[in-house]
Amino acid sequence: MSHAEDHEGTRRDFLYYATAGAGAVTAGAAIWPLVNQMNPSADVQAMSSIRVDVSGVEVGTQISVKFLGKPVFIRRRTPEEIEEARAVELSDLPDPEARNPNDPQSNALDQNRTLDEAGEWLVMIGVCTHLGCVPLGDGAGDFHGWFCPCHGSHYDSAGRIRKGPAPENLHIPIAEFVDETTIKLG
Repeated sequence: MSHAEDHEGTRRDFLYYATAGAGAVTAGAAIWPLVNQMNPSADVQAMSSIRVDVSGVEVGTQISVKFLGKPVFIRRRTPEEIEEARAVELSDLPDPEARNPNDPQSNALDQNRTLDEAGEWLVMIGVCTHLGCVPLGDGAGDFHGWFCPCHGSHYDSAGRIRKGPAPENLHIPIAEFVDETTIKLG
């Protein structure tokens, strides 16, 4: 093999690699806009979390805010409501996913549904789990919680389904206190 042939093979290899590299860059440049358009828009990203000032919420009252297109109930419960919710036997609850008394993470345990250890702050998505109606609050229904008048679902003071066609408890969104008077949703 002569020096010229060895040099020729190296040039050929370089041309192959250069052509393949240019093709890969071109393909990436063509595909990137298609992939990037699947990302959420700026307005959707901006609404993925909100902060709610709860300094004006008195004990025994609630406010409703809109988050990701759904109502969210933020209730500051009374000691009586907390006591009533914590006295409920989980085996009495209709939601089969939530009523396991041996599961410390059960979403039916009152302390797993509240933002604070005392159980004063309850944050729930205000959409009935039956057909998506918005339940009435402030002690409504047979269990002093929320009542969906459309089909008769009754929720207790912890937002757990107690009676009616709704199959699940009111859902709990991701929420946390960021300071003493502000709750962050999302």
